[in-house]
Order: sequence, then structure tokens, then C-alpha cells
Amino acid sequence: QEFWGLDFLVNPSVLIPRPETEGVVEAALELARELSPDGRGCTIADVGTGSGCIAIALATELPEARFVALDQSQEALDTARENARRLGVESRIAFLPSDLLVPRSGQPLPPLQLVVSNPPYVSARDLEDVMREVRKWEPPSAVFAGESGLEAYARLIPQAAAALPAGGALVLELGYDVREGVRRLLEGGPWEAIAWRQDLAGITRVVSARRTG
Repeated sequence: QEFWGLDFLVNPSVLIPRPETEGVVEAALELARELSPDGRGCTIADVGTGSGCIAIALATELPEARFVALDQSQEALDTARENARRLGVESRIAFLPSDLLVPRSGQPLPPLQLVVSNPPYVSARDLEDVMREVRKWEPPSAVFAGESGLEAYARLIPQAAAALPAGGALVLELGYDVREGVRRLLEGGPWEAIAWRQDLAGITRVVSARRTG
């Protein structure tokens, strides 16, 4: 599957990369380049990396940045590692099994400057509206997020607040109907400079925010 001009291997253990996720890469690049044009001194965590498309796309654009790719699925991590190897960026990415931003090993993450994620965000009530191909071929844990669609955000946003320093940034992909819920989660925490991005259909798909001091 093509993403960010790169070819990714996909299989039933990972989401198929989609064009709207490129908005996450665009927002993360802008924030990372404020720190350093080539990513020097920047470590970025990609939570729920799946095929690795976000981390790998960023790695091709930020040749001096380091990355931590996190996923609950070892099969997904193996796929992401193979994609990173094929695309020449494996040496700059650590692949760790995790519960969102918490490594299963218990080892601490390196100091982070940026957290990015395309978390599961389809609510259980929307199950029947999701394309049959998605339900059949993609991992449910990467698609569905409980009754409201906000469950992953409600856990990940506080984890990111704890992991990032003052000035660190968070970039999240959004489901079509979760903007207000995510806004409430961010406004209830130590975040500022909250910015929203729309896709070509005018749907808000990406949010970014900075950790306050």
C-alpha cells in the first residue's frame, strides 16, 4: 500500500494506511522542524504504529530524529520492522510492545519531544456502518474503541502529558465524530496551542497540542 510516496507491506495484523493519516505526518513534521530542521535531538513516539507508516514516513523526512514505535501486537511490530528495514530507516526506530504509551517490559521510554498516534476511534455503536472489508481484514483492536470511540484518547492523552516535557507536542488522528470529546480531554489537561486540521472533505481529522510548562 502506498503512503507518503512510500510502499508499505500490509497484512491482517495492521491497518491499511489511508490518505487522511498523512495529515498526522504533516502536522508532526511542522512541530518537529520547529525544534530542528533535520530532527536532530528529537525523539518521537508513534503509538499504535501498525504498519509503521507514520514513524517511517517521519523518519524519511527527519534523517537525524530517533523513533520509538509502540504497539500491543507483536505481529504488527514485526510488520513495521520489516517495512522500516525495506525503506532504510530500521536503525533509527526502536520497536516495543506496549499498552498505548506504556511499554510492557516496564522499561522507561527515552525522553520524548513528540508523541504521534492514529488510535482506534470507531465506537461499538458504529460497527455496522464500518466497511465490510475493514471488519473482515483489519485487526478489530486497531479500529474499535469501546462504546464512545473516545476510550483510547482518554487513556493516551494523560499518558502523553506525563511523558512529554514542557513544550513537547502531541499529534492525534481523529474519528469523524470525536472532535468535541477530544477537545474536552485536552482542555482538561496541561495543553496549549491546540490546533485542528481538516481533510479534503472538511472533516476534522487531526489535532495537535503542546504540553504547557
